[in-house]
Amino acid sequence: MKVPLLDLKPQYQTIKEEVLKVTEEIFESQNFILGSRVETLEKEIAEYCSSKHAVGVSSGTDALLISLMAADIGTGDSVITPTYTFFATAGSIARAGAKPVFVDIDSKTYNISSESVYRVIDNMTREERNKLKAIIPVHLYGQCCDMDSILEIAEKYNLIVVEDAAQAIGAEYKGRRAGSMSDFGCFSFFPSKNLGAFGDGGIVTTNSDEFFDKLRLLRVHGSHLKYYHKKVGGNFRLDALQAAIVSIKLNYLDGWTEARRNNADKYRELFIDAGLDDIVNLPAEKENRHIYNQFVIKLKEKRDDLRMFLNDAGIGTEVYYPVPLHLQDCFSYLNYRRGDFPVSEYTASHTLALPVYPELSYEQQAYVVEKIKEFYS
Repeated sequence: MKVPLLDLKPQYQTIKEEVLKVTEEIFESQNFILGSRVETLEKEIAEYCSSKHAVGVSSGTDALLISLMAADIGTGDSVITPTYTFFATAGSIARAGAKPVFVDIDSKTYNISSESVYRVIDNMTREERNKLKAIIPVHLYGQCCDMDSILEIAEKYNLIVVEDAAQAIGAEYKGRRAGSMSDFGCFSFFPSKNLGAFGDGGIVTTNSDEFFDKLRLLRVHGSHLKYYHKKVGGNFRLDALQAAIVSIKLNYLDGWTEARRNNADKYRELFIDAGLDDIVNLPAEKENRHIYNQFVIKLKEKRDDLRMFLNDAGIGTEVYYPVPLHLQDCFSYLNYRRGDFPVSEYTASHTLALPVYPELSYEQQAYVVEKIKEFYS
């Protein structure tokens, strides 16, 4: 049996007619950049995420970068973020000219550890604290961080908060939607995301009128009036085609999310029935709406051997993420060492993502668990 990590073809078949129709309309209009399609999506996403505003941008990575730019964070500043996340989070900090300050994660949710944040800030000199301007919590794998603690820290130290919600559209924390709880919420429409475009795309949410205006200015080279530039911005514009496709898919998102959540529940039943509790740690569902962009298990031993075994059995898996950011070559100038963030380092070497996409069948899930049991037997 073949079980891919992700199969987008069945999803496409359910929306194919709508996509082809809107594609033809855009081709006929010859209006490809920004415009009414993007404005419509911005209003829809703002409403969906319970935010006042949304600004469509070119990618989830650029959503992070433009948010830092809008907050005037740059050279000489520093920004706290977890070391266990996708590269774009820290990469955007560095691209803005600021210094990434890494912290560890919670061992159960894999999200940023507020205790680690407090510990890192406590160890800073007064000069270092004066340079600290923001914190970027990452709602990893589709589950929100402990935002009460993060916002408390931000208020205490006067920090901007940028939610990296690239994997968490529709996730909730105590009834509040990801991206609505801070200064900025950054989302990705990369095709593999729960709400994916047919190429790159992203969006930034904010409740601030001032930040909304700055985001719109910065995404077109710092210009509201063509050829008159108030700031040095960038080309962060969202294509009309991608916006139109995401608008179509947004109508189906809640159904797809529930299918992912149901698949997560089925995995739990299957793993318990298989008696694998002592070997496999299942994802902790701490918050009230985990949207399962990924279903990540933690294994006590032989993670890489298991992955090869599953691959030979036709089962797709992925390691998110094999090397924490503080150990990446490009950040060697920050002088971190192995052992600085033990939870992140352990997680990077013991976790594995299993297929969880909405169209996954019960038979496929049972096959995955059966093969894992076979390997450890």
